[in-house]
Amino acid sequence: MYFRYTDQTWVLVGAEMDYSAWKLFLDAVELGSLSKVAVAYRTSQPHVSRQIGELEDECGGRLFQRTGRGVVLTELGQRILPKVRTWVTSTEQLSNDIRTTAGKPIGTVRIGILPSTAHPLVSTLYYQLRERYPLIQLSVREGQGAQLETWLENGNVDLAILFRHSPLARNGDIYLSEAQTYLVSAAGDPLTAGPTVAFSVLDGLPLVMFCRPNSWRDQFDQLSAQHGVSLNVVAEADSLSLQTQIAADGSAYALLGPYAIAAAMKHCRLQAAKLVEPEVPRYLALAMSPHGELTLATRTVMQVTREIAASLAANPAEGTPRASG
Repeated sequence: MYFRYTDQTWVLVGAEMDYSAWKLFLDAVELGSLSKVAVAYRTSQPHVSRQIGELEDECGGRLFQRTGRGVVLTELGQRILPKVRTWVTSTEQLSNDIRTTAGKPIGTVRIGILPSTAHPLVSTLYYQLRERYPLIQLSVREGQGAQLETWLENGNVDLAILFRHSPLARNGDIYLSEAQTYLVSAAGDPLTAGPTVAFSVLDGLPLVMFCRPNSWRDQFDQLSAQHGVSLNVVAEADSLSLQTQIAADGSAYALLGPYAIAAAMKHCRLQAAKLVEPEVPRYLALAMSPHGELTLATRTVMQVTREIAASLAANPAEGTPRASG
């Protein structure tokens, strides 16, 4: 099997298609290093290089550019990547469909998540799938909002659990729940002693927030401009553990949702009050990649995720974030 440039596009040609070789190609793209692929496959780097070389011979050009840090796709590699990914995915699903019996879902579902949703939402998803649908393998990747969007667009994940800022679902998103925003501080801080705190108190307050680019930061910029509030961001961190540690130390205040706060309160002495006047809600959404196939396994993961989110919303285990000590 090889690729040929026809009518300004690359097409698959040939009767035999070497699934394992092209799966290795995709893994090399994902890992960015032939040595890492060799470790993953428990083989030698020269063996991996030979397999890639054979694919390049069949395609009539280089697929990867070797760099000091690993490998990156050439223009040829970038052009054929979407077709290879589609073909490998469909081949895997065909195999799963053949093996599926009595309508049981089977196969790997790749899901991207925000750190704040890892527990209890995604951890519960993992355990429920293992118990109810053992033939589904869940592959979880953690990232921030912009990164999750890129993974969805590129087909690196099948699904993603992320936050939206509009109450109106878009692009086929499934909304799971609404989450309010809280001002988070060290336990005992008088500013967050009550259940709520006005948005205006953020004026000049030392804050730790997510690094740019970040739609969450953009929303706060817009709200602060509308309400005449000057945000004083003294630290930037994509790490939730670092943000909550800074808040617990009293060095700055964080702006987080209930999932992140509940998880952090198990390890830090924190206090939180809900932002009001105005409230700043976010909407937890389940999004699907435009390049993914709605397989039985994917549909099952989506349904179980919705069930768990509804259960958590109806019976929040941690309750409203307050103080821990």
